[in-house]
Amino acid sequence: MRARHVLVRGNAERNGNLDEKPRQATILDIAEAAGVSPMTVSRVLNGRGGAGVQTRERVMALAQSLHYRPNAFAKSLKNDRSQVIGIVVPDIANPFFPEIIRGAELVARPAGYTLLSSNIVEDPDREAEVLETLLRHRVDGVILCSARLDEARLLQAIGTQRAVVLINRAVSSRFAGCVEIDYRIGAELAVDHLVASGCRRIAYASGPATSFGGLRRQEGLDLALRSREMALVEQCMFQPDLAGGYAAALWLYPQLHRLDAVFCYNDLMAMGISAGLQAQGVRIPEDLSLIGCDDIAAAGLVTPSLTTLRVAKQALGELAMRMLLDRIEGRNAQQRIVLEPELIVRGSTRPRAW
Repeated sequence: MRARHVLVRGNAERNGNLDEKPRQATILDIAEAAGVSPMTVSRVLNGRGGAGVQTRERVMALAQSLHYRPNAFAKSLKNDRSQVIGIVVPDIANPFFPEIIRGAELVARPAGYTLLSSNIVEDPDREAEVLETLLRHRVDGVILCSARLDEARLLQAIGTQRAVVLINRAVSSRFAGCVEIDYRIGAELAVDHLVASGCRRIAYASGPATSFGGLRRQEGLDLALRSREMALVEQCMFQPDLAGGYAAALWLYPQLHRLDAVFCYNDLMAMGISAGLQAQGVRIPEDLSLIGCDDIAAAGLVTPSLTTLRVAKQALGELAMRMLLDRIEGRNAQQRIVLEPELIVRGSTRPRAW
């Protein structure tokens, strides 16, 4: 049977208005052009067989020539799948999080999923709104990085999601899987290094009070110092970015006579503290040692280069996405993964004293 030639025109063209976009081709258009039933076209386009080789080739060629695009929304309603995954981060300007998104994307795309990224700008209320929006848009799953919501609001927000994996936050496995960094071990490594370099009067420049990872860092510091019969000399809380670090430097400057070292919530804060103190004439590390956390790319480029705890950021995204895909498919074999950070010694801390 010869294929009929069909020209797909929209209402705009028929009415003489060529400024509007033409109507998109449908399965009915392809069926009319190919001289077959819409059911045959649907089976061919969805790879379900039921047509001869010549018919299949004719249908596929017409679909291409007519620029046919399947109705993703209708398909998602039929399959109860959107093929979209949401990933929520507290601050996209922090170089720590784009690497996590990259890792997640590397796993999601080959599996046929599109990643939808959302930035909550360190605002728990915004986080709750974003999670509600993702739920309304029927995403198949959510990766939530460093959640800022308190426990009750977090469980309420994720309890109705189809599948959830948390990065650097732990809840019951019936609500979500979890991929964590063991910041307590990281803090132990940092204290070991500082004590070995002769530092005993240590301060902690912490990030948001709502940060689960920040609390784990402090727990690790307290345990490590207590085992040496030491304690934090000072603690301050600022935004975990360059501006927050610079503000922390101004707060720390009058107290430097009481300090040997500062352990910082993240690298951005450490870099801001370094810049702020050096602007006041403080020498790093001669007058004060600094340790950051994350090992973002800029940590090795500033002067002095930053001693930090290296976190496998891309691996966090990859592991979280694999865990989420398992949960989407109902395979919840792996509920929790814990990665250990690595201490990277650079120029912002003194060498070992022995």
